[in-house]
Amino acid sequence: MSIIVQKFGGTSVATTEKILAAAHTAVRAQQQGHQVVMVVSAMGKNTDTLTALADEIMQQPPAREMDMLLSTGEQVSVALMAMAISSLGHKAISLTGAQIGIKTDNVFGKARIISISTDRMQKLLDDGNIVIAAGFQGIDDDFNITTLGRGGSDTTAVALAAVLGAECEIYTDVDGVYSADPRVVSDARWLSHTSYDEMLELASMGAGVMHSRSIEFAKKFSVPIHVRSSSSEATGTIISNISEDPNRAVSGTAVTFNEALITLSGVPDQPGSTNAIFASLAKANITVDMIVQDAGKLGKSNISFTVPSGDLQLTLEMIQPALGTLPVDRVSHRDDVSKISVVGMGMAVQSGVSNRMFRCLADQDVNIFMITTSQIKISALVAREQAELAIHTVHSKFQLEQASQPNRQAESPAITPIADSAAAANRLHDMEELSITDIGLDESQASISIEGIPDTPGVAATIFDATAEAGVVVDMIIQSYLDQDNIASITLTVPRDDVEKTVDVLQQLIGDFPGEQEILCNPAIAIVSVSGIGMRSHTGVALRMFQALSDVKINIEMMNTSEMRVSIVVDSDQARRAGQVLAQAFADVQH
Repeated sequence: MSIIVQKFGGTSVATTEKILAAAHTAVRAQQQGHQVVMVVSAMGKNTDTLTALADEIMQQPPAREMDMLLSTGEQVSVALMAMAISSLGHKAISLTGAQIGIKTDNVFGKARIISISTDRMQKLLDDGNIVIAAGFQGIDDDFNITTLGRGGSDTTAVALAAVLGAECEIYTDVDGVYSADPRVVSDARWLSHTSYDEMLELASMGAGVMHSRSIEFAKKFSVPIHVRSSSSEATGTIISNISEDPNRAVSGTAVTFNEALITLSGVPDQPGSTNAIFASLAKANITVDMIVQDAGKLGKSNISFTVPSGDLQLTLEMIQPALGTLPVDRVSHRDDVSKISVVGMGMAVQSGVSNRMFRCLADQDVNIFMITTSQIKISALVAREQAELAIHTVHSKFQLEQASQPNRQAESPAITPIADSAAAANRLHDMEELSITDIGLDESQASISIEGIPDTPGVAATIFDATAEAGVVVDMIIQSYLDQDNIASITLTVPRDDVEKTVDVLQQLIGDFPGEQEILCNPAIAIVSVSGIGMRSHTGVALRMFQALSDVKINIEMMNTSEMRVSIVVDSDQARRAGQVLAQAFADVQH
């Protein structure tokens, strides 16, 4: 008999009426021949209420006691849900995370799942019960209650589906995944399917439907997720390894409104500099989003990175010790920026996406402060006051409001059941550990930088319109923000055979820009990249790379980050050594 895990978020169980509606959904699934596990969040704003009570007692309560307090919200919900199902004449039993056997580490407030026992759940299911599992919580080796942090109930649901070999349905207050947040872009289009990679990029940018940590889980263990509305019979969206339209270059857009930008100008271009800066941030568990380091000049380079606005002051404090030993020319920051991104599996095989994006923003006089790219995402940092205009503009440019061609492969993905609970426990032990899937080495590229370009709307569009027209295929794009004399720099990597052609194109352009520009070319670079699952939720991945390269005195010449890959440019003479060092550094988490 197949198993379905159904997760109901806080808004879907906010009242007793909604709890009864969710109970009807679970009973209906059981009557259709499924065994049902429900994962339930705390009711409505219950968690906020509990947090406010703690704040009335003291400003910084002990983390262990906060977990003890917050876990009670889910216990209320599961008990009421079990009562609701019983009132409908069906068998149900509620279980806390500890009673299920969700074992975690002891990092209170943001614990990671180590293993899940299926024995008790399976016995209860076989006895005809609907099992109601408290989301967001587990227990450590010392029997302390732990909570899983943001997105914890989604993570619980996907993890249970993984160990049970089950389907996973996420019931929420929206009827699926959209091409943009429909609260921001009114003509955003519902997507029938989206891939793990696309959803991971969208989720990490606050798309709102699911937390990126749960998508990492789903991808790692090939758990298809069906996002559905808790208040309607809408079809919903399937998240799996299949995209709705793999031929479409862009399938979705997202905006992260509250970003802060920090720029370190004149950082010594030498081994260890990057490691010194980011080590303290990793220790403080500050999530660094975009990181770019441009090509060095005269022994110095510029590093820009973004953090959530709420972490800006702490970030500035945490980097001070590094700056005390690492002389930099200037530290600047601003707390008024937003990140706009376009995402699509088709981007990996189609050219011209970046120049189309930059051109449409330029046409609306939207200035770009910073650019990062990956295989399936392009992100641009813009002024927060222009963020809504920017997201509407790119959504319209790529005609995302229009229906896609149906993907004939996009049927219901197959579930791979696990033979028995012992096999499940063995396969999924340390289930939230980082999983590195590839360490790549590309020695076919060259880097070209344009220094001193004006920091004004349209510059990036002009550059990439010209390179696209010349037929140059651009891989990495890095635009760094200097906040000094209104200038910036753009670095791109291109095939070595196209260096001369690209330089000629850029030479023709710079005469049209105000000020003085300089074109720097390095035909002997290599791009070393680390790709994997958990890159976002494990904040120390980039730091591990920086530390490993620093230890063997390999200098990082440029870098570019995304949700699933960190790419670093090194001198071609050091390429093979860099690849070997990173392989050794991640040997414990390679799959």
